[in-house]
Amino acid sequence: MSVSLKTGLAVVALLSSQPATALLGERMPFEAFDRLPATRVAVSGGELQVAFGPGELALARERVVQWVTSAAHAVATYYGRFPATTTRVLIVPQAGRGVRSGKAWAYRGAALRIVLGEQSTVADLERDWVLVHEMTHLAFPSVPDRHHWIEEGLASYVESIARVQSGQWSAQSAWSELVAGMPNGLPRAGDRGLDNTPTWGRTYWGGALFCLLADVEIRRRTNNRFGLQHSLRAILSHGNMQSASALAPLLAIGDRAVGVPVLTELYAQMRDRPVEVDLDELWRKLGIEREGRGVRFNDSAPEAAIRRAIMAAPSPPTP
Repeated sequence: MSVSLKTGLAVVALLSSQPATALLGERMPFEAFDRLPATRVAVSGGELQVAFGPGELALARERVVQWVTSAAHAVATYYGRFPATTTRVLIVPQAGRGVRSGKAWAYRGAALRIVLGEQSTVADLERDWVLVHEMTHLAFPSVPDRHHWIEEGLASYVESIARVQSGQWSAQSAWSELVAGMPNGLPRAGDRGLDNTPTWGRTYWGGALFCLLADVEIRRRTNNRFGLQHSLRAILSHGNMQSASALAPLLAIGDRAVGVPVLTELYAQMRDRPVEVDLDELWRKLGIEREGRGVRFNDSAPEAAIRRAIMAAPSPPTP
């Protein structure tokens, strides 16, 4: 991934005189962004345009751009390329530390807004998951609101794997996060399936649970030759967040790429009714054992190879 810096000297007077809150509405402020000087970063398959809203950061802007570049590299590693050809990235400084919030748009071109604490440190950036999460949103076409769980679930599931595959995080840390989070996605009383239960837990972690179950089942049926990653790359080849689609055709594209109808079958099971999942049994088969707040691995477990393959950087399947 090469980097080309063409940063302007200053924010135009109109914008620099306004508070950062002027850039924090429900919609991406495209006109305001385009008046800001931007750093252009070449990424695999595209370019990022990184601009900063008014405010002072303890970190040098070059270091923040480096962080954005690393996040883009993680997403490009998982998908084989960055999901969009040109992506605006707006960094809005705000009081505090760490990433305060993030949001992705595509209706006027791929764009991200990240609210970053003014006192953020390098350690805060290295711990962050929000930026990779938001970049991952760009890789999946926009679907109707009732399927919001697939958009948030994919981003929640893929961001941890992408950071591992790009060498930015450990597999043990990623699995610790997934083991801790997945119970939030299990159905509760009154659940009516993923399409009809728009709670926080079912939207983010229920969607992530769908992705995990699909990943494992694809690998079971293909003797570990393919996984969800191959399906998602095929879907991205069809379109990214800048396009719109019904969900079923996208799942069919993913199924054709791996030769087994796992996504379609799993969606039929989970879309309009609760499906109980024995997570403890799933972790046991994958060789993941809780240890304090983390996990340890049992490589003699029956599906330990699947666990390792999920986090491994992809290679072409053998004939």
